[in-house]
Formats: sequence, C-alpha cells, structure tokens
Amino acid sequence: MIEVNHLSRRFGGFTAVDDLSFTVRPGEVLGFLGPNGAGKSTTMKMIAGFIAPSAGSVSIFGRDVQEQTLAARRLIGYLPEGAPSYEDMGVREFLLFIGKVRGFGGSELGSRVSSVVERMDLGGVLHQRIETLSKGFKRRVGLAQAILHDPQVLILDEPTDGLDPNQKHQVRELIRGLSAEKIVVVSTHILEEVHAVCNRAIIIAHGRLVADGTPAELEARSPTHRAVHLHLAEAYAGAVAAISALPGVREVRADGDGRRLLVLPQPDASPLAALARLVHDQGWVAEELHVERGRLDEVFRNITREAA
Repeated sequence: MIEVNHLSRRFGGFTAVDDLSFTVRPGEVLGFLGPNGAGKSTTMKMIAGFIAPSAGSVSIFGRDVQEQTLAARRLIGYLPEGAPSYEDMGVREFLLFIGKVRGFGGSELGSRVSSVVERMDLGGVLHQRIETLSKGFKRRVGLAQAILHDPQVLILDEPTDGLDPNQKHQVRELIRGLSAEKIVVVSTHILEEVHAVCNRAIIIAHGRLVADGTPAELEARSPTHRAVHLHLAEAYAGAVAAISALPGVREVRADGDGRRLLVLPQPDASPLAALARLVHDQGWVAEELHVERGRLDEVFRNITREAA
C-alpha cells in the first residue's frame, strides 16, 4: 500500500502540507481533492519522491521513498501536472528513451512502446516532435510514459486536463481498467472525475486532511442529500402547506412561480413515497419527481470554507 505518515512540507515560512496522514490500498482509486493552493501537487511530488518532505514519511509497498528512493520509484508511474517532457524529442523517440531509463531493451522495449502507443492512440503523431503537439496529445504522451513499465502505483496529477470529451472518456476507461490490480491516485479539481473513476476521495485544505470517504459518503454530507425535487405542471394552491405537513419533511422551498419545489427531509427521513402519494391523491400533474443524492461540489465548498 501507500502509507503517508505525518507528512509536512514547508517553503520558508509557508506550510504547503501540514501533518498529513492516510493510506491507500490496491484496488482503490483515490481522488485527491482540494482548492488551488491546498497542497495537492506538493503532496503528489513527495509521494513520487520528486521533493523531500520537511517532516514525516512516505512508503510504497514497504519501501521508504526517501531511504529507498530507487526501489520505491520503480513501483510508481507518475504524471505530473502539465505533463512536462522533452519538447525537442519525437513521440516515439521520447517513449523509447523513457523505456531505456526504466531498464528495458530489445524486443521488450519495442513491445512496451507499441502497447502504450496503441492504448493512448498516439499512432498518428508518433513521429512528430512533442513541442508541435496539442495540449491534449501532450497529456496522452505523459500518460503513455507513466504506464510504460506497468507500475503497481499510478499517480496522476490532473490527468484529463486539456482533453476533449472523447479523450477524457478514453483516459477514464484506462484508469478503471488499471484499478483492479493497482493503486491509482488522481489529483484533480474536476469533481465529475471523482464520480467517473474514484471509489474513495480525500479533500485537503491548507495542507490538512479535512474529509475522507467514498463519493457517496461525502455526498451524504450535503444539505440536500435525499431532498426531493418536484416540478409541477402548474402552481397549485396550498401545495407548499400540504407538502410541509407530510411526515419526514423539514422544509419546502419554492421558486418564484411555485411550480418547482425542493422538499428537504428531516434527518434520516425520506419523504419521497409520501410525496408521491400526495401528488396522486390531489390530482396534481408532476412533470418531474426525483431524489437528490447530494452534490459533491456543495460538500466540497462547505468543507473547504469551514477549514478556512
């Protein structure tokens, strides 16, 4: 597993990461979330061994990243933010270079390069210089080098940044395919990414861990979790009062014309069934009726504001 123990990083008088501890096990795809400047990229760099912590430690499957740096790095595939590379190299030349650095040669090197080229759909730009590529293709080249050696741990900092919707889908499918047997850590500010690929999420703010759970567990912390959206064909007199009187209803919010209603439940209550019966019994025409599972963006804002 990845074990992060009391990790801190200071730059002069500024503390970017502050006493951070967590573990990640095989099969987990961890979404690493936080506002800009929260310490996400700094933490990723310390896990990958690119910068040293001011305090604390990181181990990768028992290898301490600072004391057994090369042994730990052999287990890691790392895509830094911005996907930096050697811009004057061609794509194939760059991937061959990375493969040789990883210790491959001969037919195995060629086979591994061909495999990642196919997986990341780089055949059309294989002989172009990296500096001539679009941002999306540069990102795919960065992903290709990260998985070339089939690492046990994949650390991806903003992996879909700059990709179009089709390319995002391709990368997410790749991550899902890898997750069964590897540890994947995805640092992102795109909350839809968490829903798409992650089975666990950590939120940090000001370098400290402020939330840890599955996406569903975090969504359950939303004030609108289990709230019911009701869109009526017209504004019915007495609708708000009748709904407010239902068991399990805490509050009813109506928009300006009274047709769109948000029914907020009491703790551990679910007013959907009672509301549906009321709509039927009153003969109201409902154009929409659904339960809100909770909004991760709302939870994210609340948690990080509280931390501030």
